[in-house]
Amino acid sequence: MKVLQIIPSISLVYGGPSQMVLGLSKALAKSGVEVTIVTTDSNGDVGQPPLNVPIGQPVKQDGYEIIYFRCSPFRRYKFSLALLSWLAHQAKNYDLAHIHALFSPVSTAAAMMARACQLPYILRPLGTLDPADLEKKKTLKKIYGLLLEKPNLAGAAAIHFTSEQEAKVSSRYGVKTHDLVIPLGVELPQKLPELGKSRLRWGISQEQPLLLFMSRIDQKKGLDLLIPSLEILLGEGFDFHFVLAGSNPQEPAYEQQIREKIQSSKLGERTTITGFVQGENKFELLTDADLFILPSYYENFGIAVAEAMAIGTPVVISNQVYIWDEVEKAAAGWVTSCSVEGLTQTLRGVLQDEQGRKQRGINARKLVEENYSWDAIALSMVKIYQELS
Repeated sequence: MKVLQIIPSISLVYGGPSQMVLGLSKALAKSGVEVTIVTTDSNGDVGQPPLNVPIGQPVKQDGYEIIYFRCSPFRRYKFSLALLSWLAHQAKNYDLAHIHALFSPVSTAAAMMARACQLPYILRPLGTLDPADLEKKKTLKKIYGLLLEKPNLAGAAAIHFTSEQEAKVSSRYGVKTHDLVIPLGVELPQKLPELGKSRLRWGISQEQPLLLFMSRIDQKKGLDLLIPSLEILLGEGFDFHFVLAGSNPQEPAYEQQIREKIQSSKLGERTTITGFVQGENKFELLTDADLFILPSYYENFGIAVAEAMAIGTPVVISNQVYIWDEVEKAAAGWVTSCSVEGLTQTLRGVLQDEQGRKQRGINARKLVEENYSWDAIALSMVKIYQELS
């Protein structure tokens, strides 16, 4: 069967939710599905240069193909008339479209075009129907949602949520939908980097527990909880080194605010700020970390959490990271409330339990192998595609 994956951008700037389309497409191709990703060359804000990619012609990789289209007009909003024109002419050649993102003009228009062309489509909201996310630009989203996304939801063959909790809390504007709950996947590394390489690179003692935050530097990620919590623990005499890995080119002012907050506190001398990391540097950091921490206020899945667990690193997450239930049941980490007090109490106990960290790291890897491997997810997705096309 032939399937379209439609997403506004797959640039690294937009983080894991966008990048996951590449992992899914690779796994689907291995399962015999012909996959074409259509996307734009968007690479961040207007001031950033677009992706350096061929425009309008298939780029083959890992068994599937990607076609990039120029953002024009409205580059700021990742919109592409050329992509929509291509879809209008090519939709008849595909069995199904999997559209990723709501409240993004090109995805919204693609769903409308799919209906006009009678191409069945699945929508993946990427957490945009979460009540907390709908509070951002509330009035505009209400108008946009009722006028444009409500018909798209009603016309979809299915809505793809990545956790039970995301499906439970998401708004659907009163529309009855066919919901699928299929998690995101991660690549399971066959060989881990040598221990200690990232500590050596960043000048971190081999003796200190390494606490890692690795995600987009965003207000929803709970850094306003994590920083004071770590300051309290330092004041109590706990010995550790904190690594803040991530960036946010779309909100540089907030990223700078966090940097300054850390550097001006007693936490500064115990912190390494790496900026955005990828590739081998990323895996080395995850391997050396004794604990991965993500106390987000809301997170429809938490791909960074799954990546840490795939390495065998135990996690501390809030109960608003929507795979918390699976993590708790598998004893793959610890779950805390979204409060400084709750997070501090949890971290206090974890830092005193070295053996517990090791065992939960083992459990974390097992959880990913069983639930979040791309091969297993692709099998589920292929079955769904066949039923809906």
